[in-house]
Amino acid sequence: MKEAKYSLSIIIPYYNGKKFIERAIKSVNNQTIMASELIIVNDGSKEDEKAYLYGLKEQYDFKIIDKENGGQGDARNVGVNNVITDFVCFLDQDDFYRMEHNEILLSAIPSEPNNIGFIYADIAEADGDGNIIRTSMVKDHSSHPKETIMECLRKDMFILPSASLIKVSAFKSVGGFDASFTGYEDDDLFLRLFRAGYDHMFLDQPLTVWCIHTESTSYSVKMSRSRVKYLVKLVKMYPDEPARGRYYFRELLIPRFQNLIINDYIMAIKNNSENEGELGELFLTYYNTVISNASVSKRQKLKLGVFVLMICYLPRRMFLVILKLIRFFI
Repeated sequence: MKEAKYSLSIIIPYYNGKKFIERAIKSVNNQTIMASELIIVNDGSKEDEKAYLYGLKEQYDFKIIDKENGGQGDARNVGVNNVITDFVCFLDQDDFYRMEHNEILLSAIPSEPNNIGFIYADIAEADGDGNIIRTSMVKDHSSHPKETIMECLRKDMFILPSASLIKVSAFKSVGGFDASFTGYEDDDLFLRLFRAGYDHMFLDQPLTVWCIHTESTSYSVKMSRSRVKYLVKLVKMYPDEPARGRYYFRELLIPRFQNLIINDYIMAIKNNSENEGELGELFLTYYNTVISNASVSKRQKLKLGVFVLMICYLPRRMFLVILKLIRFFI
């Protein structure tokens, strides 16, 4: 077994994940360089799910921390607060590492690591059973490594915790994950690390397999809530700078978020979703953010206003027919 120069902890947030968790644990135990510790944070799982996890502890060497449900970001924060190492890697319960995940990330740490914040790699996409769909998911979604704040805001950071090595001191210095998010907490963390001036590196090879399935958070209304909440946070963090010709909201955030927010609401209407009312409120939050921004053109505000009127005053069926007929684009 190879040895690493720096110590490493692996943290897995666990929430009713008995369908996948053993696969994740096996991938941690099957590394060419072993981590110093594996911590699984039980985030308020049901009793039978909790019992299953404790049963696995009799077969595998890991530490369990039990806590009330607070979401994935909160569970990760609790894990980091209990590590004894210099660096940390996260792993979602339904994903798994490739055998050289730890070795390759640890070997990339520079000889003078004082200002390193994180090192991240590409990731392979798979279905829920772990069958590979593509092997270069990170590069397909965004540019890497990140070099400007404009790049970071224009698209998702698309840096996955399960494919990243993070310096514990850097993580703690920016406050860890924003536990109020259930979705976009990854983007928010790495954006704050970038903004704080920490160095980072991108490794152009997949080290983790990300299993996407219908039970994933990205398929739930939780993602829609976090999307709007994160947008509002970004608007506050990055006010427009007219003197420098930088209009973050109009030029970067609207193109990134608007179609997603509108489509969430339209799909809820089409499907008579029980979440239609909440998604409508989220859309109105976005609408009010747009019309209150001085840099957004009157034409853009008018188009969005027409969309609001259509939703409010047209019968549901007529609204959906008109959308198809005119191929309405905001």
